[in-house]
Amino acid sequence: MSTASGLRLEGINHHYGKVKAVGDLSFDVPAGKFLTLLGPSGCGKSTTLSIIAGLDRPTSGTVWVGGRNVTADPPNERAMAMVFQNYALYPHQSVFGNLAFGLKLRHRSKVEIAKRVQNAAQILDIEQLLDRKPGELSGGQQQRVALGRALIKQPSVFLLDEPFSNLDATLRARMRTEVKHLHLQLGTTTVLVTHDQEEAMAMSDLIVVMREGSLVQYGTQHDIYRKPINIYVATFVGKPAMSLVEGTIEAASDRLRFRSRDFSVELPGVRAAGGGGHGETVVLGVRAEDLQVRPNGIASPNSFQATVQLLEPIGADTYVELQAGAAQFVARTSPYTVLELGQVVQAELVGPVHLFDAANTKRLTAFEQEL
Repeated sequence: MSTASGLRLEGINHHYGKVKAVGDLSFDVPAGKFLTLLGPSGCGKSTTLSIIAGLDRPTSGTVWVGGRNVTADPPNERAMAMVFQNYALYPHQSVFGNLAFGLKLRHRSKVEIAKRVQNAAQILDIEQLLDRKPGELSGGQQQRVALGRALIKQPSVFLLDEPFSNLDATLRARMRTEVKHLHLQLGTTTVLVTHDQEEAMAMSDLIVVMREGSLVQYGTQHDIYRKPINIYVATFVGKPAMSLVEGTIEAASDRLRFRSRDFSVELPGVRAAGGGGHGETVVLGVRAEDLQVRPNGIASPNSFQATVQLLEPIGADTYVELQAGAAQFVARTSPYTVLELGQVVQAELVGPVHLFDAANTKRLTAFEQEL
């Protein structure tokens, strides 16, 4: 239904008075890819989306769509369609009227309007709702109508501004899947704004992690999750958050050992590139799935002793909060693993670990490992 176009931002800066909302932001979205702008509230992601849409003009920098500079173009000349957080449906019009509104403004024929409305309604499974008003629809149905209104414009770029935030958790997960299916079906270049890292990971081909108006890291889900560029990305992306503890690295032949003030453990699969690393102060990062709880207490070179502080069963998994001296870790276990509060266990590193510079929080490249 649409022809995808690539999107590129070059050196985008935007200020509200003396306040910098976006600073020197540059990235590419190849045609047909799904990109998410991810970050906490106030990081500049919605401002960036508004600049892409043409609702805001950047203080400096350029926006390119399909190789054309559209920075000065008004929104209606950018071949884009935007779905807002509150859906922005016309309450006095039927679903058909909401879907057809943009086409009527373009003076399309009644035959074309009817055909395109029917086609969009069929794709989104809202054919039975065409005669209803928005007030008669559920949140999920309203969202489908909002998506349909964007879809019917046959845009080259879809823009989604936190479209799931008003839905309950179950419906949010279902609509997330439906939008992903829609993207795969249509192949339209899509940019999503969200603060939900789980949403970003589930839906995106590419992710831009933002902080205070700037790009922190840009890459695939694998890049962002498995190779976070610094501690901010490491702890912002991933649920539960990555566990962190400060210590030093000790090198012995081809193996490395991490030592904190409370415990020491051999790091599986990690070696110093070029033989460096001995005595260096680092921050060790461990994701929950890369730490295994051994209730039998049998030690290994890759394990350390810890005490069970909290159990958080969530159905398919149980998250276990562990205490090792002053350090805290979270491990993911099977719901069939029998554990008790206060139980002393061995916490074993079974997957990749992450090492960061304790001073500047950046990922250390002086160490090599399989990720």
